[in-house]
Amino acid sequence: MPCLNESRTLAACIKKGQLFLKEHGVSGEVIVADNGSTDGSIEIAEKMNVRVVTVSTRGYGAALAAGIGAAEGKYVIMGDSDESYDFSALFPFVEKLRAGYDLVMGNRFLGRIVPGAMPAMHRYFGNPFLTAIGRLFFSCKECGDFYCGLRGFRKEAVRALKLQSLGMEFALEMVVKARMHGLRITEVPVTLSPDGRDRASHLRRYRDGWRSLRFYLLMSPRWFFGIPGVTLLVGGLIVSTVLLPGPLSVMSITFDYHTLLYSTSAIVLGYQSILLFIFAELMAVETGLHPLGSRFEFLQQRRTLERCMVIGVTLIIVGVVLGIIAARQWSFVGFGSLRPSLTIRFVICSVLFLLLGGQTLLAGFYFGLMNLVAERRTRRVSSSAEAADSSRD
Repeated sequence: MPCLNESRTLAACIKKGQLFLKEHGVSGEVIVADNGSTDGSIEIAEKMNVRVVTVSTRGYGAALAAGIGAAEGKYVIMGDSDESYDFSALFPFVEKLRAGYDLVMGNRFLGRIVPGAMPAMHRYFGNPFLTAIGRLFFSCKECGDFYCGLRGFRKEAVRALKLQSLGMEFALEMVVKARMHGLRITEVPVTLSPDGRDRASHLRRYRDGWRSLRFYLLMSPRWFFGIPGVTLLVGGLIVSTVLLPGPLSVMSITFDYHTLLYSTSAIVLGYQSILLFIFAELMAVETGLHPLGSRFEFLQQRRTLERCMVIGVTLIIVGVVLGIIAARQWSFVGFGSLRPSLTIRFVICSVLFLLLGGQTLLAGFYFGLMNLVAERRTRRVSSSAEAADSSRD
């Protein structure tokens, strides 16, 4: 139970948790992860003979991480200590965990939301909308309530995820990484009751909503970089191909090289976004944000730098040739006035290929750097495996 000045409700939560353990014959303990309470919450927990873990680092995630780390049981069930959840009704979680699931999420929408327990804005828009984004971005169809604070999990499975968020994103990171690492996830209906606090909630509607969306986008480069990049690239290619031969008239509107300039800019931006998508995927794997293995792992091979250099130089050469053609067109008129609708097309395409070639060269060197990082990780893993074999011998 994460706790920050919950003296009004903590005793009731602890009592229900202890009652659950006793009634169902579950061997377990109640842990209060205190995050700096000054209202007597710690004294209440100590009087009720539960273990108190003092957490100096502020944040919901920091408190939960410390409590989970201190837990000695095989399974952990976490829930807020504000009386919004009934800790005497946890057996459905235990049943699912014993059945082999790694993460069991509570779902308030499948269960019951007592009137007054959740603001209408959260119930009918905020929570369903952000949960839908999470389900879409991470293909997590098993979870219909990403924000339920009552959940159970196998301790070792969650510890292996190496969760790092210190704030409210901790709960989201748990679900997202569990899905990425292929853990078995299910959910059970739960009841959400009005909390018993006599003060405002620690949650902030708009700030925390943005933090959730920000976390989703950062953890899913495919949706932040990849899909927008492909959309821009394909759209730019289509429009540029249509306008390259000459102006295009649609009813009374004529699209000319002005539109071509924008469409080629979309190509450059789309290509850059796709490269950033690949960069982010590789970096997320190497830093542990995503599990090992990526469809772009081949780009970390040693020869990738040389291949990118060949492609980049080829694109640059094409750009230079197009620039020479444009300059020759200029020379035909004694370097005087030109027909913009013709020459500008060569200039635009020249700049386009020069930019794409330069981006490809830079990307090649980045992939070369990631190759060095991957090789260092491989050596480190090999050394650890050899050390483990030696210790067993």
